[in-house]
Amino acid sequence: MNPPNHLPRLTLDDYEGRFADRHRLHDVIDRWARIKPEAPALVSANDGQSLTWRDFSSTTKALAAELHRRGFAKGDYLLSLLPFTIEHVLLEYACFRLGVIVAPLDLRLTPPEILRAIELLNPRGFAGLGKTALADFSPLWKLLAAKAPQISTRILFGPVEDLDGLTPYADLLNSAKQAPADFRSDTVTPDDGALVIFTTGSTGSPKPALLSHRNITVQNMCLSESFFAGDSGRRTLVNLPASHVGGQTEILMSTLFGGGTAVLLAVFDAARSLHAIAQHKLQLIGQIPAMFNLEWLLKDYARHDLSSLEFVAYGGNAVSRVFVEKMATMAPLVGTGLGLTETAGFCTYIDASASRHEEILQSLGHAMPIYPCSIRQAMREDGSAGDELPAGEIGNVCFHGPQTFLGYVNDPEATARTISSDGFLYTGDLGRLTDAGLQMTGRAKWVIKSMGYQVFPGDVERCILALEQQVSNCIVVGAPHAVLSEAVVALVEKRPGITLTERELDKQTRALPSYMRPRHWILLEPGTLPLNRVVKPDHQRAQQIALDAISTLRANGQWDSDYLDK
Repeated sequence: MNPPNHLPRLTLDDYEGRFADRHRLHDVIDRWARIKPEAPALVSANDGQSLTWRDFSSTTKALAAELHRRGFAKGDYLLSLLPFTIEHVLLEYACFRLGVIVAPLDLRLTPPEILRAIELLNPRGFAGLGKTALADFSPLWKLLAAKAPQISTRILFGPVEDLDGLTPYADLLNSAKQAPADFRSDTVTPDDGALVIFTTGSTGSPKPALLSHRNITVQNMCLSESFFAGDSGRRTLVNLPASHVGGQTEILMSTLFGGGTAVLLAVFDAARSLHAIAQHKLQLIGQIPAMFNLEWLLKDYARHDLSSLEFVAYGGNAVSRVFVEKMATMAPLVGTGLGLTETAGFCTYIDASASRHEEILQSLGHAMPIYPCSIRQAMREDGSAGDELPAGEIGNVCFHGPQTFLGYVNDPEATARTISSDGFLYTGDLGRLTDAGLQMTGRAKWVIKSMGYQVFPGDVERCILALEQQVSNCIVVGAPHAVLSEAVVALVEKRPGITLTERELDKQTRALPSYMRPRHWILLEPGTLPLNRVVKPDHQRAQQIALDAISTLRANGQWDSDYLDK
C-alpha cells in the first residue's frame, strides 16, 4: 500500500536527522529567527499587523520569563478563550517555552461548558476577551471569580468595566519587555505536553486530548513536506478556530514548521477569507467543506482574485465529485487526508491535479512510514490490540507511532479504550486499506445492524452523494425497527435551487443491497444539515432528528411494518 511517487515517504530517520532542530514547537521559531530574522512569520488579516521571526522569538522568550516570574511552571495549564490573533499565538508559544500546557477553548462555549473545562484541567491561568463588537465577555470574568478562584492569573484581551483581579495583556507584555528574559527552557522535552484540544463531542462529551511537542512536530514535518512546499514555505490562510486541531497543529504550526507565513483571520468569515487570499497573495488554504460552500455561495465570489493559490485542502467529511471539481477551479492542486485530534492532525495524505480527481474521491490517501496505519480487529479484553486484518477487509482503523497523543487528561479509562497497551491508537473509525489508500466506512459507534448485516454509513452516503448535481451533503444513521432490528435513515441536504424527491433517492439507492437502502428520507433545505462546532456533520444530532421522525411515523402506524416494499 504505497502512496504515489510524488508524495514523500517520511521516516523516523528523517525526523531525527534533517529535522532534529525542530522537535519542540518553540525550536521551530528560533530556527527561522536565525535563518531569516526579518521575514514575516505572522500577519493579521484583520488589521494588517505583521510579526517577523526575530520578534516572534524574542517576544515569546520575554513573555515566558514573565509568566515564570508570576509562578507558572512546567506542567501547569493555561486556558484561552480567544480568537486567532497574533497576540494569542505569542501567548501560546511563550507557554510552550515554559512547559505550560495551552488549552484553547471554542468561543461559542456556554458558561457551564467553560466551567467544565476548568474543572477537568484545573488551570493556573485563563486568558479571555473583554467587551467586543460581537459579545461582552465581562460577565464571564465575574463568574470565574466566583466559581474558579483557584485560577491565579487572569489575562484580559480588551476592555471590561471592572479590572479587579485581571491582568491586561498589554501590561503583561510591557512587564515582559522591561525585565530581562532570563528564563531558559532546557527542562522542556519533546515528549512533554504542549497543547490540549477538546474533541468535538460528536459521539459524547468533549474530552481534553493532550498533545506533546513531538506529536505535533512529527505531524508538522509530514504535512509541511506533503502540502506546504517543505522548507520553501507557503503563505497560508489560518481561518479555522484556534480551538480546532485543523487551525492549530495542521494549518498554523505546519506553516511555521516549514518557514512559511501564516495569515491569521481572527474569526472565520467567508468574504474576508477570499479578500485575504487576494490581498496577501496566499498560496494555500485548508478548510472544512462547509467553509468552501459558504465562500462559493457569495454573490460576488467570481470577482475575487484567487490566482495566487497553488494548493487547496479540505478535511472533515466526504465530498462529491462536483465539490472537488469546484475546488480545482481555485488552485492547480487539491489535497485531503484523515485528520484527527488524537493524532495531532493529518495522518494520511493524498493530493491530485485537475486530471486525477478520481484518486482523491476513492480514498483518504496513505500514511507515512513514521506513523503507519493498520486495520485491526477490536481491542482485546486485556487491553492489547486485536489482530491485523488483510488488505481490503473492513475493521478498526489504527495508527502506531509518535503522533499518538499522550491521552485524555485525568481520564485513564477513556485513554485505555483509545490506546491499546501495546501502543495502537484506535481511532473509532472503520475502514479498509486498498491500493488507492485508506477508505473509510463509518464510525464504529454508528455502524447499523440491519437484517443481521452490518451497514457502514459511509458506503450508503457515498451512493447518495453520487447524485452530485442535486445532493449537497448527507448523513446516514440507524433507527430501531421492530422487524429489521435497525433500519437506515438518511438526512439529505439539497443543493440550492434544486428539486429533489424521495422517488429519485430511492432509484439512486436501488444499486445497494436491500438491507443497506434507507427506509426513510429526511429532505433538508440548503444549509440546514446538522453540523457540530467545527462544521462537520453531527451524527449525534442527526440520530436524534431521525428518532423524532420515526416516533411520528410510529404514531401514524408506519415504520415498523413498511419494509416489504424496499
